[in-house]
Amino acid sequence: MQRRSSSIKEKIKQSANFREGVFQNLSFTPMKPDDVTYYQMLKETFQRPADVKPLAPLSPVKTDLRALHSEKPVIVWFGHSSYLIHVKGVNILVDPVFSGSASPMSFMIKAFPGADGYTPADMPEIDMMIITHNHYDHLDKKTLAKLKPRTKNIYTALGVARDLESCMGKEEHITELDWWETQKISPDITLTATPARHFSGRGLKRGGSLWASFVLHIFGYNIYIGGDSGYDTHFKKIGEKFGPFDIVILECGQYNDNWPFIHMKPEETVQAAIDLQAKALLPVHWGKFALANHPWNEPPKRAVKSAAAQGLTITTPRIGEPVTVGEHYPQDHWWL
Repeated sequence: MQRRSSSIKEKIKQSANFREGVFQNLSFTPMKPDDVTYYQMLKETFQRPADVKPLAPLSPVKTDLRALHSEKPVIVWFGHSSYLIHVKGVNILVDPVFSGSASPMSFMIKAFPGADGYTPADMPEIDMMIITHNHYDHLDKKTLAKLKPRTKNIYTALGVARDLESCMGKEEHITELDWWETQKISPDITLTATPARHFSGRGLKRGGSLWASFVLHIFGYNIYIGGDSGYDTHFKKIGEKFGPFDIVILECGQYNDNWPFIHMKPEETVQAAIDLQAKALLPVHWGKFALANHPWNEPPKRAVKSAAAQGLTITTPRIGEPVTVGEHYPQDHWWL
């Protein structure tokens, strides 16, 4: 195990994305505009309007995840950025957060009533778990500890394994990938880590591990797993290199003018999907936690309007409602 740790440390040092002791974005990415103060940001955090949360409890669709079997990819979204991808008996779980909170303290950033309808006990056997980066709303140690007995392999961005060790153990089934690095998992499945415009950190220090999006090629289907990212030119580069995509899963919430470079507004999400050469868009990173000041259901409203104007297929399933790639795209405006 010590040999593995040393090799990862060397891999981090040799990464083109690791400079001056921290991981860097491709473009200059300040945390905030010059004319916004941290005091202003903190003040707005404690003055959020009432509509950042739903007025009534949400009603998830309860799907028997263990009974899924489809020749085409089926995606089941659990709110925010957690979702299951199933195809031909293979189960892939992305950024599972089922503890009811997206914070190191359980009384902070709690899930909306009704939005936390799925638990680790509902999950099937997980062939691949993908962790896009180490933020609390994507890497939930309480959830991961409960999923450990049923998780075969974990794939994540470079440097994130040290955040996984306390809940998942120091095991060889954790694979850390740098941007543009490809892992051949089976003759029919490859996973490539690709750039994102974001940051990492679970405390005061930032940039100690990488953040990533992922390209999943599985049984002839091409799926983009976006993680968190501000808008930038990397989407077009990824589209040119790996597109077109059968579906792209992109963040579409928790945006704010105070942090315009690290999260996308809904119209930017739609443009990113177009840049990626997407056949369909599934917008996530909304519907479960209030991390910004916009109305809780503004992300899908704006994304649907923008996608219609651009002629892009968009799906907005209820939490737990299956999406079948190329076949079934739920489009009910349940969030109105």
